[in-house]
Amino acid sequence: MSVRVTLEFFTYEGQPRGYGRYLESIGKRLDFIVFYRMRILVTGAKGFVGKNLCAQLKNIRDGKARNYGVSVSEVYEYDLDSTPEELDRWCAEADFVFNLAGVNRPQNASEFMEGNFGFASTLLDTLRKHGNACPVMLSSSQQASLTGRFGNSEYGRSKKAGEDLFLSYGAETGSRVLVYRFPNLFGKWCRPNYNSAVATFCNAVANDLPYTVNDPSVELELLYIDDLVDEMIACLRGEEHKCEFEGLEVLPSASGRYCYVPVTHKATLGEIVELLKSFEAQRSTLIVPEIPAGSFAKKLYSTFLSYLPVSKVAFPLKTNSDARGSFTELVKTLGCGQFSVNVSLPGVTKGQHWHNTKWEFFIVVSGRALIQERRIGSDEVLNFEVSGSEIKAVHMLPGYTHNIVNLSDTEPLVTLMWANELFDPGRPDTYFEQVENKD
Repeated sequence: MSVRVTLEFFTYEGQPRGYGRYLESIGKRLDFIVFYRMRILVTGAKGFVGKNLCAQLKNIRDGKARNYGVSVSEVYEYDLDSTPEELDRWCAEADFVFNLAGVNRPQNASEFMEGNFGFASTLLDTLRKHGNACPVMLSSSQQASLTGRFGNSEYGRSKKAGEDLFLSYGAETGSRVLVYRFPNLFGKWCRPNYNSAVATFCNAVANDLPYTVNDPSVELELLYIDDLVDEMIACLRGEEHKCEFEGLEVLPSASGRYCYVPVTHKATLGEIVELLKSFEAQRSTLIVPEIPAGSFAKKLYSTFLSYLPVSKVAFPLKTNSDARGSFTELVKTLGCGQFSVNVSLPGVTKGQHWHNTKWEFFIVVSGRALIQERRIGSDEVLNFEVSGSEIKAVHMLPGYTHNIVNLSDTEPLVTLMWANELFDPGRPDTYFEQVENKD
């Protein structure tokens, strides 16, 4: 059985580096699982992936994210505005390096090699200078396959050169080298009109900007930023997913030279745009599309919301008011019904109707109420006294006429109501009948 211990020291035999491999060897010999507070260097820290990764690493560092099984003491953020001196110092101290720096849209094609190969050389040379054999990760691209439509890609050639450089470095130094070829990325903070079609369409639909879909049938393999970040943090635990590549195809292999993120999605441009249109329509229809857990739609919806302008973050709802109070529909779904909020003025009784199939939850959140139900054809009345001070849900049963009475003479009653189906004015399934016969 393994023993988990946390070691919070940062040198071994007076050296700023090398202790990680030493501790790892101790762990193997003594059957320890050794964790220590890691200093992480992230290059390209201000880019899309870098910002998201650094944010989560800081959450781990600050004790806000405790579910990852790793411990972080420092996050070194290197980008274009960093100095050579900072890079030198951080390379001496780092326990793990994520190299996300690169060039995507240079003015000249020659800059691909300089940005994607040249900096990689500088980074590895600096680590080598300090004798720091810590693990290093490289962010590469599917285009490095140099197959199919990427066969003549200058960007792909520069990424492939970077890959070969890292793999050679690993063979030379014994460092753990993790080379990832990412597909199309999407998620919050991704720059539109740059190198992500999803970001471009999200921004256009959210902000009512013109856009063109040249071929809706084009299919993309898509990687969500949170899935990518989870995989990066798994690397810190030594739990990266290894593979080989055959063209663009991932071939999982425990002995593979490359790495991959196991969760990706495939969608056509047409499917993406139609989903985005349905998200935008939610402001007027109140209908939330199907977004199952882990689905592409769920991740795309979160991405879309991150591009909303301030003017769309809040929007009005239609409130139907009369002498009794008000009723406002909140959220609707195609498969799971709808939520509404009902306000009853002091002494008011609402309801007095029943349904054949529809059923509801009444949840009083403010005030004090009497909820009554009676099965059609029966004289027995079920009484439930509820209040916002002790919130509970009460079923409105099919075939039972029901009402809700505000018991206060001075305060309004606020009730959340959920119905298992959307209201259909052509088939309302609502029939008037008093709960109590007053005669």
